[in-house]
Amino acid sequence: MTPPADPRLRELAQLRRVRDRIDREYAQPLDVEALARGIDVSSGHLSRTFRAAYGESPYSYLMTRRIERAMHLLRLGDLNVTDVCFAVGCQSLGTFSTRFSELMGMSPSEYRRRAAADPHAVPAGIPSCQARQVLRPVRRSTREPVRNREAPTAPLS
Repeated sequence: MTPPADPRLRELAQLRRVRDRIDREYAQPLDVEALARGIDVSSGHLSRTFRAAYGESPYSYLMTRRIERAMHLLRLGDLNVTDVCFAVGCQSLGTFSTRFSELMGMSPSEYRRRAAADPHAVPAGIPSCQARQVLRPVRRSTREPVRNREAPTAPLS
């Protein structure tokens, strides 16, 4: 398949590849420099264009993806918080706990306790595509989903 002739479309295709890589490899050691090397751009350029396209930095998107997966693992209750932290690719329990608390409004331990205490809070038997939508982390201040908030785009001219 040949790349699009329009440079803006080519750039959007590259950004989609970066986002898809984050979605696939969230548990692997990823940083902005490695993601940028994968599409042959600088880390600064990747950060600027990713934020313009998706409304958040690549690092923020990666951490949110990790927190989404951590929520699932914590609801299952098979792993302790430290094991969940490392299972989703975080290298620091402190950073993981801080980011989790920022997004969810409670610590990972508290989230796990609440999920265990109220099994009906987690929808059972619904398709994973719907569960993901229902259980997606939301910003406490606006109650808007954290992920996939695409920034407004200027009309192509």
